Amino acid sequence: MAYDIDIRQYRWQSMNVPVALLPIRELRSCCAPITREPIGPANAESLARSLKALADPARLRIISMVAAHEGNEACVCELTEPLGLSQPTVSHHLKVLVEAGYLSRSKRGTWAYYRLTAGALDEVAQLLATV
Repeated sequence: MAYDIDIRQYRWQSMNVPVALLPIRELRSCCAPITREPIGPANAESLARSLKALADPARLRIISMVAAHEGNEACVCELTEPLGLSQPTVSHHLKVLVEAGYLSRSKRGTWAYYRLTAGALDEVAQLLATV
């Protein structure tokens, strides 16, 4: 029966919401802690995509820099030089982090500002602590 539920949930998600764009908060609400019961294939795939967004040194540094920046907010223009990466590369990493639900984006004039999503990293830490 659990397999049937996973297949139906996967079909519903793939018809209605692109799995790669599910924010980390939505993943937590659909997934039981990994050690309590086996995780289904669709949930494992979604969770792996969200964790993959963090599994890059530049993205980890971006999250750290945004969190440490004044007001917990940073402009893409303030991240390129310290990272030693081009603006398009930094923008790509920021886009991945926004799609995964770790950062939020607000546009002011011609610049985009990024802020850490409240609780997103706490949820990942809590999930990993249950393993």
